[in-house]
Amino acid sequence: MSEYKESREISLREKEEIKKNEGEPTHAGVYYSPTVDIFETEDAITLLADLPGVEKKNLDINVEDKQLTITGLVDKTEDRFQSVYTEYGIGGYTRSFRLGDTIDQTKINAALKDGVLTLVLPKAERLIPRKIEITA
Repeated sequence: MSEYKESREISLREKEEIKKNEGEPTHAGVYYSPTVDIFETEDAITLLADLPGVEKKNLDINVEDKQLTITGLVDKTEDRFQSVYTEYGIGGYTRSFRLGDTIDQTKINAALKDGVLTLVLPKAERLIPRKIEITA
């Protein structure tokens, strides 16, 4: 009897700069598409977006016409420093997601901690499974 082993490969996504001809963003400077992990439970969908260097005051999250848009700006490094070698490009972040009717847009909440944005997108009440009580 042969054993079947599922192999899983871990792949990392490189930091991807948004090209100027893609229609985003409207601010000057370099923008990157942040990496995002998406998790789903019975009650909500949770997005974890990597936004290193973005502070709360420079973060903008909007929902309009079922479009969720995240934009984060990174403050420029001090001019007194001269770059000798860089491996990590500095710039802002922007990413958009299309929301379906399953999300209750009025109850979306966000938290930013240590460069990670956590967005919780609650599902509409009508879609959350519920147990029906039986009466005698």
